[in-house]
Amino acid sequence: MSKRRDPHTMDLFHDYQPPEVAARFEPDVAKGGTLDVKIARVLSEAMSRSGKSRGQIAADMSDYLSQNVTENMLDCYASPARRDHKITLERFIALINVTGCHELLGFVCEFSGFVAVPSRYAEVIQLWQTEERLAELERRRSALRGRVGGLLK
Repeated sequence: MSKRRDPHTMDLFHDYQPPEVAARFEPDVAKGGTLDVKIARVLSEAMSRSGKSRGQIAADMSDYLSQNVTENMLDCYASPARRDHKITLERFIALINVTGCHELLGFVCEFSGFVAVPSRYAEVIQLWQTEERLAELERRRSALRGRVGGLLK
């Protein structure tokens, strides 16, 4: 006999979405095209998500780096047509910091099969890795004991 849902009782978890742990863009943000086109798209998306104007982002980056960054430079970095203008690593780091768009880190990590997670999760990940290693060692120990048999007595 199947249970019926009571229509008068609210479902507490109906609209619940667990928080995303890894910083990453939605798949459609950087899909298709060459790498330089993908980079331009994610840079543009990061600037858009920040809620700041490109002029303000440029000013904030200039302060962060103690060097001049212009709105025109940001426009060039975010344009797929401007293949001759590439963002430098130091400016990429500044862009992450002034926009707060950590999805840019995830974009870079994905090319190597990694994810970017907040540092507060580092010990949780280390604990999981340690437990996995201990479980593997236990499996090896059991296999060796099975092969050695009574020789240890």
